[in-house]
Amino acid sequence: MIKIEGLKKVYKNGNIAVEALKGINLTVKPKEFVSIMGPSGSGKSTMMNILGCLDKPSDGKYELDGEIIEGMNDDQLAVIRNKKIGFVFQSFNLLPRISALRNVELPMIYAGVSPEERRKRAINALERVGLGERMNHKSNELSGGQRQRVAIARALVNNPSILLADEPTGNLDTKAGDEIMEIFQQLNNDGVTIVMVTHEPEIAEHTKRIITFRDGEIIEDKMVENQIILSAKAVGE
Repeated sequence: MIKIEGLKKVYKNGNIAVEALKGINLTVKPKEFVSIMGPSGSGKSTMMNILGCLDKPSDGKYELDGEIIEGMNDDQLAVIRNKKIGFVFQSFNLLPRISALRNVELPMIYAGVSPEERRKRAINALERVGLGERMNHKSNELSGGQRQRVAIARALVNNPSILLADEPTGNLDTKAGDEIMEIFQQLNNDGVTIVMVTHEPEIAEHTKRIITFRDGEIIEDKMVENQIILSAKAVGE
């Protein structure tokens, strides 16, 4: 799914060059559930931006779902983001004055999907995350956990190859955070590949593999021996 070789990212600050990533080698296989950890300034956010085609590497190779990413122009990267990547952010990034259903439909408008198909797929995605009965509520009428579910549904509607989640439980209490991680586990069990940034070790323990960054390098890459498995009850309960 993801194959990275010798990936570097250098930021220029006047005459000073800051090396944010120092020759990263990384492979993520289909259907994996991976968390990326590391202190502030470790390179994990830079790594996620490059994985999500939001930023370009300075050097190295990046292959996503069989497509060579490095060297693509901005228009080509926009197509990749829309077709292959679903994003879930800490701050939800929803439009507050439109319904959950309309928020979920938005990526499909940009993808040129017909109104009938947009509505059908948005309803299915919201039902998948347990929000079928709340689809006509505006996002500012929903709790934080419910808003993150809307964001996950929105990330799923274009059937992406991979789901990228940046601190998806960061603004949630423990109960809502567990509910979101349960949804991610269920999606992963259904075959969705997920890469997630988190600073919380207990959240990372819900995933199957933890990659730790420090000073622009991977210092540890391990499988989770005692993965926290959340109950298999219906998501909406």
